[in-house]
Amino acid sequence: MSASAVAVSGYITLMLVLVVLIGIIRTLEVINKGRAPNNFKPDGSDVSAFSHRLARAHANCYESFPIVGGILLLALAIGQAPITDALAPWAIAARLAQTMTHLISTRSMAVQIRFFFFTVQLVIVAWWIIRLLLLGAAS
Repeated sequence: MSASAVAVSGYITLMLVLVVLIGIIRTLEVINKGRAPNNFKPDGSDVSAFSHRLARAHANCYESFPIVGGILLLALAIGQAPITDALAPWAIAARLAQTMTHLISTRSMAVQIRFFFFTVQLVIVAWWIIRLLLLGAAS
């Protein structure tokens, strides 16, 4: 499996882990506190500060997936994974670091660090787009 395919799988796995954690936290609220299962705010703010960060970290993942995952899937679909393979692990590492930072804190410094990791992903995706466009122009 190419590094790009592993990266897409990793990104999807990260989103799955986050949504499972959301489900576990909400299930524990229902079991331990008798909370109605249909009475949760989507952003998790009505459970705990961590639950809120977890829901937002999950939302950040699915908001960014069309950009990062989309270009990786495009490269795989058109047989150009070698263009994305070298930086794919770095893009996913930056995504994971962004998510972990989000889960740890929302203090100003943490938000700046999170933005740095997001910017790394955007720079990598921009590089991939330029390379794919140049490849298309050359053919």
